[in-house]
Amino acid sequence: MRAAAGTLKKVTLECGGKSANIVLDDADLSVAVDGALYAIFYHQGQCCEAGTRLFLPESLAEEFIQRMIEKTRKMKVGDPMKQETDLGPLISRKQQEAVLGYINQGKTSGARLVYGGGVPTSPECASGFFVEPTIFDHVDNKSTIAQEEIFGPVLSVIRYKTVEEAVRMANDSVYGLGGGVWSKDAEKAMNVARQLRTGTVWINEWHLLSERAPFGGYKQSGIGREFGIDGLKEYTETKHVHIDEVGVREKKTWYDTVVPKG
Repeated sequence: MRAAAGTLKKVTLECGGKSANIVLDDADLSVAVDGALYAIFYHQGQCCEAGTRLFLPESLAEEFIQRMIEKTRKMKVGDPMKQETDLGPLISRKQQEAVLGYINQGKTSGARLVYGGGVPTSPECASGFFVEPTIFDHVDNKSTIAQEEIFGPVLSVIRYKTVEEAVRMANDSVYGLGGGVWSKDAEKAMNVARQLRTGTVWINEWHLLSERAPFGGYKQSGIGREFGIDGLKEYTETKHVHIDEVGVREKKTWYDTVVPKG
């Protein structure tokens, strides 16, 4: 933006996020658990719209977390070129160190580490920048790991008592790129989706994008939109052309009154 300011060039920015994934108390757990893991661990969490904050109702939290742990334990971390691999390495050593630094902050913040948190020790992971899929429970929504984009396989589980509380905490972020709602009741899910201050909301899904639908963020997640008609408009200028088709100029106007002819 600074580089473009001198000549007033328009910019379109997609600046990442801290997307909130809200599970309602009537959600299909088997679907929601798989969806929550896919939302955070796809591409090792190196996705701008990754579902890094998972909001669970107190009534479901224990069972939901246990199911996630059981499934995460079966994930294979290793060579990304192998078909059976679920999670590969991070992009660089610098990013690996940054993610591990956030994990250490999570450990000292009062959150409970329930899975992962380190570097895989298998021989297959010896030469890459790997980080174990990591899950924290009892995360404070104001804490660093819940507010800053980690860009790695680190999930923050935040428990809530009411849907209103979940929505409030979900919106309590400088970001607003993605969000999700899991429920068997479409009307209830839509009601929550409307309240989320975020550019994209998935219902019983995550990561799926269409070239026909706009994608972009609220707040510090960016400016403008990609895809769809809105994305095309980012590369156009609006012009207004006025044609006198009814002979307005043949009638007396304010100009003729102020500056009489002759």
